Amino acid sequence: MGVMSDDDMGEVLAEVGTRLRRIRKERGATLAGLSAVTGISVSTLSRLESGLRKPSLELLLPIARAHDVALDELVGTPSARDPRVRAAPISRHGRTYWPLTRQPGGLQAFKVLVPRANEEPELRTHEGYEWLYVLSGRLRLVLGGHEAVLTAGEVVEFDTRVPHWFGSTGEGPAEFLTLFGPQGERMHVRARPKRPKQSKRPVGEGEGDD
Repeated sequence: MGVMSDDDMGEVLAEVGTRLRRIRKERGATLAGLSAVTGISVSTLSRLESGLRKPSLELLLPIARAHDVALDELVGTPSARDPRVRAAPISRHGRTYWPLTRQPGGLQAFKVLVPRANEEPELRTHEGYEWLYVLSGRLRLVLGGHEAVLTAGEVVEFDTRVPHWFGSTGEGPAEFLTLFGPQGERMHVRARPKRPKQSKRPVGEGEGDD
């Protein structure tokens, strides 16, 4: 799966607003009703549909769940009987996400591109479990009181109740695959970041992979 240029990405995402409005009207939903279900303000939903607000993963996931549709139906539908997933990339906090699964509930899979950046870790916690596989580059992982730099081919899995963060080492971009369940999906959409070093809980499983 190749990386789209900024122009290609912009062209694909430009059609998202029209698709969001069409799906909402097909279901007989109002902006106010959708807002009540997703927790997204009416003004933000309206801006998304009019193309004035850039779609992001944290906005599209709850909308997909509310309409009970696959994420790729919001960002680009493949041909009717084609089983291949061809969802458009989504930008969030400077990172690019490629959805690798279609269904809005259950296990979610994403390919993620983290650009080179000097990032300050913001540890988060939530119910669930997460799995990461590094495709290329070097990925910095902070898990509880432990820190590691992961390279291509390395795998980690961890209980997401342990405060954690992963991002750029500042040396270059990194690409990885991630899997998480409904609890992890909620964290990525709604959880508030927690301050680093908040928990002294030791690292559990996966120390050898870190």
